[in-house]
Amino acid sequence: MSGKLYLCATPIGNLEDITLRVLRTLKEVDLIAAEDTRNSIKLLNHFEIKTPMTSYHEYNKIEKAYTLIEKMQNGMNIALITDAGTPGISDPGEELAAMCYEAGIEVTSLPGPAACITALTLSGLPTRRFAFEAFLPMEKKERREVLDELVSETRTIIIYEAPHKLVRTLRDLQETLGNRRITLCRELTKKHETAFHSTIDELLAHYEKEKPLGECVLVIEGKSRQEIKKEAVASWEEITIEAHMELYEKQGMSHKDAMKQVAKDRGVSKRDIYQYLLK
Repeated sequence: MSGKLYLCATPIGNLEDITLRVLRTLKEVDLIAAEDTRNSIKLLNHFEIKTPMTSYHEYNKIEKAYTLIEKMQNGMNIALITDAGTPGISDPGEELAAMCYEAGIEVTSLPGPAACITALTLSGLPTRRFAFEAFLPMEKKERREVLDELVSETRTIIIYEAPHKLVRTLRDLQETLGNRRITLCRELTKKHETAFHSTIDELLAHYEKEKPLGECVLVIEGKSRQEIKKEAVASWEEITIEAHMELYEKQGMSHKDAMKQVAKDRGVSKRDIYQYLLK
């Protein structure tokens, strides 16, 4: 019988956050695939786990995945861990899980810490709907495309960032999104955990003077639907009602349906459009 892949969440700072189930699994599997064995050995030593380790990271994720899958096909159970948090969230674990499914290998996830969820709950911003962007792309064109997509995002936005890149990212956010509410979380679950509830303008002004420290999670408020509606109405008002009607009628709408849609676009009643066209 084939073995199984266990995606094991490990602490993002405080070692007490590891679950009993993860500890038991790490002791019972045949092999642990770790993002950085030098980092993970500290965790294993702390909990006196003697299971053999092998490396699985961004630079060997495809080639090594085939090796790991072959081992599981031969009956070996393997646990995947990252430097911190839940495998598959902003790390190569997603590729291994996908390749396991293609190979018919069973995959299970052992829940636990995740920096994005921890930061979201600390943010004081709406938590019901959120968009997780992880790290913004470094390539300029792709970065600009992602930022442009976020302009009209109504959900709370979560972004990861390294301290030495924080100021650049805050400038990009200010330029693209404007001055929104933002919570910057750092040192999550650790002794000096902090959550700065601020605005993009204030945060940028602060870190242009103070050196950022620690890995950061930025939680940014989404755009309100009311603001999006106002912008949509303003854009339609830039053209005449006649041109607006013609736009829909050319798409095959009846005169009546076109009036209804134009009224909706402009935030007025259908009667207002009818009266205008009569004149």
